Amino acid sequence: MDTSIWRPIFYLIGFMAFAGLNAAYLGWCERKGAGHIQRRTGPKEVGPFGLLQPLADGIKLMTKQLLVPRGVDGALFRVAPVLAMIPALTSMVVIPFSDKVQGRAVDLSVLLIFALASIAMIAILLGGWASGNKYAVISAARSVSQNLAYEIPMLVTVITIVMITGSMNLEQIAQAQQGGFWHWNIFRLDKSLLMPVSFIIFYICSIAETNRAPFDMAEAESELIAGFMTEYGSMGFGLFMMGEYLNIVVGACLTTILFLGGWDCPFGLFPGIWWFLIKIYLLIFSIILVRWTYPRTQIYKLLNLSWKILIPFSLVNLLTAALFLKIF
Repeated sequence: MDTSIWRPIFYLIGFMAFAGLNAAYLGWCERKGAGHIQRRTGPKEVGPFGLLQPLADGIKLMTKQLLVPRGVDGALFRVAPVLAMIPALTSMVVIPFSDKVQGRAVDLSVLLIFALASIAMIAILLGGWASGNKYAVISAARSVSQNLAYEIPMLVTVITIVMITGSMNLEQIAQAQQGGFWHWNIFRLDKSLLMPVSFIIFYICSIAETNRAPFDMAEAESELIAGFMTEYGSMGFGLFMMGEYLNIVVGACLTTILFLGGWDCPFGLFPGIWWFLIKIYLLIFSIILVRWTYPRTQIYKLLNLSWKILIPFSLVNLLTAALFLKIF
């Protein structure tokens, strides 16, 4: 195994560039997509088709003064946006984009990513609490309850995949699905009849964990102004938004690796990394489509969906997979 420190450093620099481009142009894609879905215009003035709008927005955010309101916890107020960005960026290091493109192979990479993902929830909690704003505090409380509810079925689903593949290494999980559609975990009905249901559960939970509509109860502009981001402007707000979009990318990468064969290409038309990127961006587009198609749900309905539906189904699938493994 390569133990050189430079490999993950160079990969981290590349992932930072990848994260910056994604944060900028996924925002553009979302605004354009929302315009087409809801029959609106979307950005079009800055550059052809509005392609330079993300650059203009970035310059605006970086040149604005970062204001710290009176009565806030200054240290936590400044740290929260960084905590929202850094864990998602670090997670990219252990994600295998192909059998040759991975920053660092880690045997417990699944566990590492979920440990880092928990820090993003702490960032929202700290940002809301430190703001000293009643709307931000309500947002922080909602965020904790939502993340707690949806982490449980998500982790139970991941435990099912780990039990089937016998590994917590993302690269090995993807390698176990090479060879065509029917080797992908979403279609492995020989392991559990509910594997397609597991995919749906994981997909819903990944949307909820990134605080995307219809699960964006932590922001809920119509109820809480902007929730935990109410007091943030300039690059404080910018880092929160970059963290959100990068978390979407990480969630799409995990979904692709755990259920959709990773970089496996059944048709042999593209190199593995391009096939991997096609899959994650199709998932990201579907997440954008969900946001601009469905209205925001109510908080108690959001929690009931997890506790009363997703958790029981994920546990049944876990037991079914264990029974199949024992018998076959």
